[in-house]
Amino acid sequence: MTGSSAPTEAIGLSLVSHTNVGKTTLARTLLGRDIGEVRDEAHVTETAERHTMLSTPEGQRLELWDTPGFGDSVRLLRRLEQAGNPIGWFLAEVWDRFRHKPFWSAQRAMRNVLEQADVVLYLVNAAESPDDATYVDAELRVLQLLGKPVVVLLNQLGPPQPRPLEEAQRQGWQQRVQRPVLALDAFARCWVQEGRLLQAVGDALPAARHPAMAALQAAWLRRSQGVWHEAMAELAHRLARAALDREALPAGGLGARLKELGVAVGRSIGLQPDEAGGPQARAMEALAARVAEDTRGSTDRLIALHGLQGRAEADAVLSRVAAQFALRAPVDEGRAALWGGAVTGALAGLKADLLTGGLTLGGGMLAGGLLGALGAAGLARGFNLMRGVEAPSVAWSDAALDEMVHGALLGYLTVAHFGRGRGGWTATEHPPFWNEAVAAAIASHRPALHRLWAARAEAGVAVSAEAARHTLQAGLQAWLVTVSAELLRGLYPDDAGALQPPAG
Repeated sequence: MTGSSAPTEAIGLSLVSHTNVGKTTLARTLLGRDIGEVRDEAHVTETAERHTMLSTPEGQRLELWDTPGFGDSVRLLRRLEQAGNPIGWFLAEVWDRFRHKPFWSAQRAMRNVLEQADVVLYLVNAAESPDDATYVDAELRVLQLLGKPVVVLLNQLGPPQPRPLEEAQRQGWQQRVQRPVLALDAFARCWVQEGRLLQAVGDALPAARHPAMAALQAAWLRRSQGVWHEAMAELAHRLARAALDREALPAGGLGARLKELGVAVGRSIGLQPDEAGGPQARAMEALAARVAEDTRGSTDRLIALHGLQGRAEADAVLSRVAAQFALRAPVDEGRAALWGGAVTGALAGLKADLLTGGLTLGGGMLAGGLLGALGAAGLARGFNLMRGVEAPSVAWSDAALDEMVHGALLGYLTVAHFGRGRGGWTATEHPPFWNEAVAAAIASHRPALHRLWAARAEAGVAVSAEAARHTLQAGLQAWLVTVSAELLRGLYPDDAGALQPPAG
């Protein structure tokens, strides 16, 4: 049977832990929506609550139960072990929710596991030393008495860490509980990590439940990869607009252009005072304003795409952009020496603080001689390749566009790691090791990126501006999917299965 007439098949996951370890917070992140109540105190969740985490059109459902927390676990286990039928005795007792709240809460969690769970997700707190968590042995023993398979999750890891540090933490807890442990922080998990959680659940189920779980895993993969590809399309759209953006300069003789260039270069290296309001300055400001506004809007769309609430901060702008422009003008090679002499090396060592979505992403020191490094004749040929130019104009340089790509990927990582358990979106600094990871992924594919930048020189010659933008955007999206996949595989090598196409 298929479609609406197919029988419903539900797989239940009970989220269980010591009280105040973060069950409801993690449930919000896994579900992608706000549920329950989150407070920094014990026994906030008083009843088991069911929520659909995944479903398929054929009727399979993955249901996540947020349960009350265990309290006095050591005392609880001691009482259980004194009974001839420990589980039956404990569940038959009537505990007062006010006078014996730890036992009352544990009883409801245990009843939920017995009646609803196919697999138990047992949460431990990484902010606590494994040796100090004396309650863990007792709680795992109680769950063992219930006879349900258990997957242990490590929560409250803090901001993303380099893999060796996180792995050391995970292994410390694995030795403590004597069973596999998965790292899954409610505040800073990445979506690819959820794929390994679902695989662990599937492995814990009896063979008869594997087909239903496989269908649910495939549904999750299609949904998650759809968000990932849409995110790359959004970044490609933003970067293509910046790459093709131009701001015309007033027509004038070579002397006027050289004077403007000399002022800009001198200002950038501190030799001349800023001349506000000049043609080149106005052009640069216009380009920068458009990129800043586009970045804010694009980041807002990324936030919404990932099921988060909130918006990028209004003051997220490109604060320093002078010298990150390439002058386009119809220059012949006979005048190249003048241009080359004026520009060569003058832009070395300038900083650009590129911002994305409220995050200072530290563009850092850009390569020197962004224009002059081309050499005099090379500079002229570079301009001449930008055909269709009837008047000089200002555009983003390839080096600036490279930095925008770097910033865009960092911004994506930040949004993709933001757990719904935190609440609405707020801008946070990215961990420093992400910078190196992004730079390495880009470096592996830089020639292909630069071919895309070179192709923009042909825009408007043989095709319309809209067609040129569409072509560049498609090329950037394919490039970004490849690079972001390599980046995520590097950060989460054990979770790379989530980056493979769905079966079927």
